[in-house]
Amino acid sequence: MLTELLITNTDRRFYFRPFFIALLVLANSLYLTGQTMKPLKSSFEARLVNIEAPSNEPFRYTTTLTNGSAQLVNYNFNALLPDGWQISYRVEGSQVTSLQMQPNKAQEISIEISCPITTKPNKYKIPLKAISARDTLTLDLEAVVKGSYALELSTPSGRLSDEVVSGSSKEILLKVKNTGTLPLNALDLSSQLPSRWEATFDPANIKQLEAGKSLDVKVNLKVPDKTIAGDYAAKFEIKSPNSNADISFRMIVKTSLLSGWIGMLVILLAIGLVYYLIRKYGRR
Repeated sequence: MLTELLITNTDRRFYFRPFFIALLVLANSLYLTGQTMKPLKSSFEARLVNIEAPSNEPFRYTTTLTNGSAQLVNYNFNALLPDGWQISYRVEGSQVTSLQMQPNKAQEISIEISCPITTKPNKYKIPLKAISARDTLTLDLEAVVKGSYALELSTPSGRLSDEVVSGSSKEILLKVKNTGTLPLNALDLSSQLPSRWEATFDPANIKQLEAGKSLDVKVNLKVPDKTIAGDYAAKFEIKSPNSNADISFRMIVKTSLLSGWIGMLVILLAIGLVYYLIRKYGRR
């Protein structure tokens, strides 16, 4: 009797086990289907809303625009930027100004914001809007501008060439400008010149140059005697612990007028000497 009861209970467990497994699978499928079909909420969101960067680098944000409606919606992008700032929107690598969204869909949008290099270090709020006929979605970003170092070396006139007479000196005027947003300290000037050329700077060292300020530097360039006439390249460089800049300058070397006259005189004397020798010894 006990044996028959155990066999009967075992058969019942074997019979109900597949039923319970099928019931669990069905319940799980219904739950996942419900989760999938759950409608999305229209929104404009960013993974990171606060980004810090120097003024010479762009601020890059990854955002997501969601159309939670049951209709096709066209969104136009709008941003309130400080003066001189620029913004671009990219979807799958292409730059856009608007986006057509399918119903109940989400789309990732890459946003890049740039500010002028002279922007002062501070926190700047960037309100964004995705505007459609149905609604307006807003997103508030923050760009934290750090100080930046940048240096520029040029000439006051922009001219990068000059002439010099062989064996003489030439004064060249350079312009050093701090184009960053932070002061630059301990700036040193140097040169790379053709063999035996010399250059002295006035001043040769700059203790400090404030942001946005510029300073003129005089360069006394000395060309050695007997330098062959032609074009020569001179390179001037300025360095600081945080930034550096350089400029290539073309020098056109000419011979002096006196040297030309002396050369002509030597030629004439040589011709005269040849003529004299011919007259004196030519008949023999």
